[in-house]
Amino acid sequence: MRRVREPNPESGIILSMRIHAVCLGLALLVAQAQAQTLPELGDTSGALLPPYLERKIGEQAMREIRLREPSFLDDPELTEYVNEIGRRIVAASPEARQDFEFFMVRDNTINAFAMPGGFVGVHTGLLLAAQTESELAGVLAHEVAHVTQHHIARLLGKQEQMSVPTLVAVVLGILAARSRPDLAQAVIAGAGASSIQSQLNYTRDFEREADRIGFQFLQQAGFDVGGMGSFFERMQKATRLYENNAPAYLRTHPLTSERIADMQNRAQMAVYKQAPDSIEFHLARAKLRAEQGLPREAVAHFDELVREHRYAEEAGARYGLASALARARDFSRAASEIETVHKLLGTHPMVELLMARVRLGAGDPAGARDVLRAALARAPNYRPLHYAYVDALQGMGQHQAALAWLADLVKSYPRDARMYNLQAKSYAASGKRLLHHQALAETYVLQGTLPAAIEQLQFAQKSGDGDFYQLSAVEARLRDLRSLQAEEKKTAKGN
Repeated sequence: MRRVREPNPESGIILSMRIHAVCLGLALLVAQAQAQTLPELGDTSGALLPPYLERKIGEQAMREIRLREPSFLDDPELTEYVNEIGRRIVAASPEARQDFEFFMVRDNTINAFAMPGGFVGVHTGLLLAAQTESELAGVLAHEVAHVTQHHIARLLGKQEQMSVPTLVAVVLGILAARSRPDLAQAVIAGAGASSIQSQLNYTRDFEREADRIGFQFLQQAGFDVGGMGSFFERMQKATRLYENNAPAYLRTHPLTSERIADMQNRAQMAVYKQAPDSIEFHLARAKLRAEQGLPREAVAHFDELVREHRYAEEAGARYGLASALARARDFSRAASEIETVHKLLGTHPMVELLMARVRLGAGDPAGARDVLRAALARAPNYRPLHYAYVDALQGMGQHQAALAWLADLVKSYPRDARMYNLQAKSYAASGKRLLHHQALAETYVLQGTLPAAIEQLQFAQKSGDGDFYQLSAVEARLRDLRSLQAEEKKTAKGN
């Protein structure tokens, strides 16, 4: 039986201190902004922020996390996995009327959190602690329900005199409360919102509502509905073991025996549906575990699992061993383990990505490129393969081939900042200055940094290598971004 991994309180403290610094920076901006009067919408299950404002707050908070939070985990494969689970849940949620984005935070504490506008963070510790995919899905369904029921927005919406920067700082302060409530209180006070500190915890009513709605999402998405109750029950038992160092999830999501019993009763009344774990669940967990500690320690861990047959899925354990061996630069043995995984599993995008990394590490970039191209023929919609393939082409100096490959991708995925950033890199290497600055501007737009995007377009205007049509496109885009920037400043000042 797997044991629940004990949270690492030190990593949680470091994370919250970083968020603390970000929030204090925002608080300084608040002091310069006029208060914005938010509309009072009556008590339709509580005062609500307008949907556009809720999304804007979430986007700005997400921008701060992406740009300034070192624990933000920018791993395409893991991000793709949690978003695939999230998409299944959201697709089964008739109340989900906005876009959702799931992202990972490198933190060993067992936690997840929702922000206004459809942004849901998942700690790596949660993925490692979940014993089944349905347990992980149960937590995500609960967080999706917090978003669809606008719980944070209902709390924030009760404040009639708050600027957007203040609300963003408050949201980030709530995130800081995951590990250090004392820091969160200081952050919120610094943002001029100390009067609402006591109102910004999920109430028991909100938690019960998220349980009930999340349970429905979980069931409609085809997961084992017992996963939600089993995970929360294990967390409650862990509280007794940890005493004053309870799992972070329990500090931010009040848990009672009544809620656990209610979840278990719902599961017993529901029609049982077997929901086996996907291979991606095992591969994602193995990838995370292989990246922990020293390389030799990770190798020893998976060597022991494979030798003693202590695994739920052999292909996952051997994939983890191959990942650890690659970290230890034992590329020959890593390639051998991957061949064993192929025999057990066949081809899989995550396995092919690992094989490409092994080939690259062994000094065979052409081999890595060929592995990725063959994998793309089988899984053309798996974006991490595209990222790795373009990166391989760029590493070999084949920038024209990279640009040709990216041409259709940026049209298919117009909101993918990574695609534009890769494009900018190849334009720069090819000496195409206008196109380089233009692509970099789109990267910054998608990352939420309009001033940097405008600056890049100004550089594009002065590049001296653009034709009439390219310059016209740059000028038109520059007008659009300046207009958008003016609107945002107007919103922030409440004019």
